[in-house]
Amino acid sequence: MQNSALIILDDITDWQPYYPSQSTVTASEYLLQQSSKTRTQILNLCGDLSYLSTGYYVSLLAEARGQRVLPSVMTINDLANFSHYQLLLANTDKQLNKFLAKADSSSSFKVLICFGQSEHSLLNNFARQIFDRYPCPIIWVEFSYQGRWFINQLHAGSLADLSDQQQTFFGNSLDSFSKRVWRKARTRKEYRYDLAILHDPDEPIPTSDKKALQKFIRAAKDADIEAELITANDFNRLLEFDALFIRETTRINHYTYHFAKKAEANGMVVIDAPHSILQCANKVFLKELLDKHEIPTPRTELLLSQQAIDYEKIGERLSYPVVLKIPDGSFSIGVEKAENADEFRRVALELFKKSTILLVQEFVKTDFDWRIGVLNNRPIYACKYFMARNHWQIYNHASSTSRAKSGGFETVGVHQVPRDVVKTALQATRLIGDGLYGVDMKLSNKGPVVIEINDNPSIDSGVEDLLLGDELYHLIMRDFARRLDEK
Repeated sequence: MQNSALIILDDITDWQPYYPSQSTVTASEYLLQQSSKTRTQILNLCGDLSYLSTGYYVSLLAEARGQRVLPSVMTINDLANFSHYQLLLANTDKQLNKFLAKADSSSSFKVLICFGQSEHSLLNNFARQIFDRYPCPIIWVEFSYQGRWFINQLHAGSLADLSDQQQTFFGNSLDSFSKRVWRKARTRKEYRYDLAILHDPDEPIPTSDKKALQKFIRAAKDADIEAELITANDFNRLLEFDALFIRETTRINHYTYHFAKKAEANGMVVIDAPHSILQCANKVFLKELLDKHEIPTPRTELLLSQQAIDYEKIGERLSYPVVLKIPDGSFSIGVEKAENADEFRRVALELFKKSTILLVQEFVKTDFDWRIGVLNNRPIYACKYFMARNHWQIYNHASSTSRAKSGGFETVGVHQVPRDVVKTALQATRLIGDGLYGVDMKLSNKGPVVIEINDNPSIDSGVEDLLLGDELYHLIMRDFARRLDEK
């Protein structure tokens, strides 16, 4: 097996079943090494990973030395604190259900998972889920039955305790994992850092078009960063990289959030960070946050499906028309307008099928929305997004064509934007963090109001970059380089 990973063992003899490798060292040797500046991947195969054991210290020092280690200290702690966790055995995994249907429910049994692979083909998807959640080379999963199947125990395994057959399975799994994750040294120019740009080539309304993605890649090179486009299928490759840039629509119950969580947990620079996704993706959270800090927004109230709702009174307070929103919609999806009380009730009941909580908001009529792009608490671009033709939103999803129609745009210099619009945008994003945000605002008779904060704002070629050109991409990539240098 040829790879750049350093394999840490309790005893070199633990590696006897496998081909000799110069990449194997004992835990004692590794712990006594002087801190190295080389960015090495560490595979911790110590048998004992308990708190403050030698194996625990291997992962702890690897992280302190800035090296990528599997398992991380967080994973070790998560496994140590594991308790009955039935959510993983959801009925949606048909292959897992088939496997368990054949199992003897009268006693517990264990299954071996190595690098997200299982010896049982029906458990392949389940094994990947376990490894994604607990990235550890060897994991034993114990199933028990008490009216339904659940995981009774989940713990790290020891290389020395594997049988001959299991050792062969481990070796094959490691070899497969190495080809996917531990990359060989490049022959082309080495860059200081590696950046993964997560995108979905089939997304109907992508946050960056193909031209913009290529401009990010070229700008990254000028910042001494090697950028590569990845997709949802590359989750197990994520630790190859030093940083993650998410360029597709984020959601909490979605792999984009899982990518961000994994990147952050492993010390990578990530834009946008999980907390930004969590806070920006939910309009209920944003409402409470902005209200608390007295950031101006349209008047908004919450509707709860389990409570009696006086539609007449709410309509009188906000005055018609009113706008109803599901908490996690994006690109104008899940946003409806009601012109009167009957329509208000009907639209609310329809949207309650998607969410138990809705927001009802006063309608602020404008010809366009401001979008202020903010990075590291600085405004970097500004756009006017005009409403779709004969429609009250920027995107008209009810158009006769299969694709949503959008209105026009006008890109302007940040200095041309009314000062109070920029000021309010910065006040709002500071409450979230220092990532990349797009603040949607309307300029009403009472001044600017924040409509929403996007953690993953659109940056398309010929739109947001119309004034700055390639400099917009360089600004963002230079910020990645700064964050990586500070790491």
